[in-house]
Amino acid sequence: MARYNVNAVRAQRLEALGERWEFEFEGEVYSLPSELPHTVVQRLGELDSSDVAGMLELLLGAEQYERFRRHEASVQDVQALIEAYGEESGMFAGESSASTSS
Repeated sequence: MARYNVNAVRAQRLEALGERWEFEFEGEVYSLPSELPHTVVQRLGELDSSDVAGMLELLLGAEQYERFRRHEASVQDVQALIEAYGEESGMFAGESSASTSS
């Protein structure tokens, strides 16, 4: 039986996605990681489900988050962004959209 090779699968995923997933909002470009370290996932899990600001700060990092928060992003903007990120990166595969939107 063939052995599952995590490194090979990771290399294929990163080749397809790149190291970062980029999006544009109000003329500025931002990027999110194609892979999340366990520490970030754990911290995301510790956030209240309504803490959209905390989630965005963890995903974007402090510098990008400061730029992003200057814009008037609606809840719908953020929800659409997170859904697209989850779908394109495979980050939220198998979860319902209700559990990924805040």
